[in-house]
Amino acid sequence: MKSTQYVLSIDQGTTGSTAMILDDQARLVAKSNTEFQQYFPSSGWVEHDPLEILQSVTKSIEQVLSTSGIDPKSIAGLGITNQRETVVAWDKKTGNPYHRAIVWQCRRTSRECQELRRQGLDAWMREKTGLTLDPYFSASKMKWLMDHVPHISQASDEGRLCMGTIDSFLMFHLTGFESFRTDVSNASRTMLLNINTLEWDTELLELFGISRQDLPELCESVDRFGMTKSWDPLPDGIPISGVAGDQQAALFGQTCFEPGQSKCTYGTGAFALVNTGNQLIKSSQGLLTTVAWSIKGQRSYALEGSAFNAGSVIQWLRDGLKLISHSSEIEALARSVNDHGGVYLVPALTGLGAPHWNAQARGMLSGFDRSTSRGHIARAALEGIAFEVFELFQAMQKDFGKLFRQCFVDGGASQNHLLMQFQSDLCGFKLVRPQMVETTVLGAAYLAGLGIGLWSSQQDLQALHEIECEFTPKMSPKERDQRLGAWSLALRRCLMS
Repeated sequence: MKSTQYVLSIDQGTTGSTAMILDDQARLVAKSNTEFQQYFPSSGWVEHDPLEILQSVTKSIEQVLSTSGIDPKSIAGLGITNQRETVVAWDKKTGNPYHRAIVWQCRRTSRECQELRRQGLDAWMREKTGLTLDPYFSASKMKWLMDHVPHISQASDEGRLCMGTIDSFLMFHLTGFESFRTDVSNASRTMLLNINTLEWDTELLELFGISRQDLPELCESVDRFGMTKSWDPLPDGIPISGVAGDQQAALFGQTCFEPGQSKCTYGTGAFALVNTGNQLIKSSQGLLTTVAWSIKGQRSYALEGSAFNAGSVIQWLRDGLKLISHSSEIEALARSVNDHGGVYLVPALTGLGAPHWNAQARGMLSGFDRSTSRGHIARAALEGIAFEVFELFQAMQKDFGKLFRQCFVDGGASQNHLLMQFQSDLCGFKLVRPQMVETTVLGAAYLAGLGIGLWSSQQDLQALHEIECEFTPKMSPKERDQRLGAWSLALRRCLMS
């Protein structure tokens, strides 16, 4: 009788690290999450300690192995997905970081990006990378590290520097310092990859002062990235066989394999993607063109819209305003009032992403008076997330040239029924939520499983995908237009402030 094989999937996210084990039927065996500290050394700056990230990954793996009770030697493959644009610089010999990781949310390079815009480089950059000049992406963060941390530029001169996104940092440590690689979906978020050729671009490297030798080797999303080595609690020899950036992994985990299929992940931010197949669509609506994945020489692209703040808004209500004790309480508080009470919240806590790309914008709460309660603010926060996502889908449908009939949703906040129903009302199409909303880590597991032959095709994965519930539009067109008009006014006030 054939013994069961398992896949271990790691999702290294913005606020925590998740480990999950699936069996060969893609059934969840166990999962565990470990949070780590966020650092805010200055206004608009966000950092992580790379060693704390490693510790959180190790702890989650230990816990998931303990909970599952399986023999670690039965793990046939390992997948990695990660917060994408976050940058780490470390020593090639010791593995020690030279500086805290600069997180994707960090806005410290806003001035430098504005200067490049002033020089008229934005259109040129979009043509090469599919991205817009914004501190969101990795290249300006890498340049900041090179310019402001003397040990880093010295290490580059001495050939000791490794600099990359979180996946490459994890891989380096999981393989006992033997593998310094990344996949093309993560590389497409650095602003250093030519999205047409899928190679590091010489002109971009020169512009940002980055040496090719300091960057990881490029691989497909399903590939042989390396083998685990000297990394407790895992045995040596487990192949790392699937890697993708978190939002591309979520698109894959939702089995959105065909052009026109879309998903929105509600995590720390909200990220909407539509698969465009092998067609590279350059956005005219402020969206991004990104690599979805590359498997066996077949590349898939996606259009992406990014709202920087979704779950982080709920965390702010919890930790900053103390309106709730736990994030799960937000829906009940929002339902404690019958409607929004005229209150609108623009959740630009770290600037506005697509389609506005305004790094200086900050959140705005408007329309409140003495009758405004905690419930109204909670409801306005949830609705503010939905309004931002509506803008993403509106832009996406214009670029793609077709109206969407449905969209798959996932992430922690997708379990909020009030938010999902309001989102469907605004967008005017059906939202479909799967049984497993943690599709980011699921997508990494799917990629890893394909890499080791646990599943033979994407069709096999579609057969395993189970739907939990659907949300269909219920709001009248008149009310929808009224709400969108009021939101537009609140948004204009935010952008003008």
